[in-house]
Amino acid sequence: MEFIVNNWVLLLVAFASGGLLVWPLVAKGSRAGTLSPVAAVQLINREKAVVVDVGEPDEYARGHIVGSRNIPFGQLEQQLPSAVKNKATVLLFSCPTGARAKRAQSEAAKLGYTNTQTLGGGNAAWLEASLPLEKPAVAAT
Repeated sequence: MEFIVNNWVLLLVAFASGGLLVWPLVAKGSRAGTLSPVAAVQLINREKAVVVDVGEPDEYARGHIVGSRNIPFGQLEQQLPSAVKNKATVLLFSCPTGARAKRAQSEAAKLGYTNTQTLGGGNAAWLEASLPLEKPAVAAT
């Protein structure tokens, strides 16, 4: 006990450094199933992943990944089974920031989809990686 009292600073530093060593593993675990934009492109090209944008229709209209399908998060449970019938299909969820996409991944798992991923950072990360977003053509007036 005397050692602890006399060396409390040393023990504090030891625990803090141990925590800092473990933190990257803990943080990475919370992002499990998320992909970088480059890894997402590889998944789309190699595995023929179906990209599902769970943003609202107005967000989807502002820009979405080329070839993605828009199923708003609130309608995912009703629309996903008819949009993607094969539950083994590779699904890549996206949205403007990635937050709803992560929740959509959990919902898809509850529906029985076994191979799902999320675009980490969403469409914002996609743009930041200099990848194009598709926008609908504006009608001529």
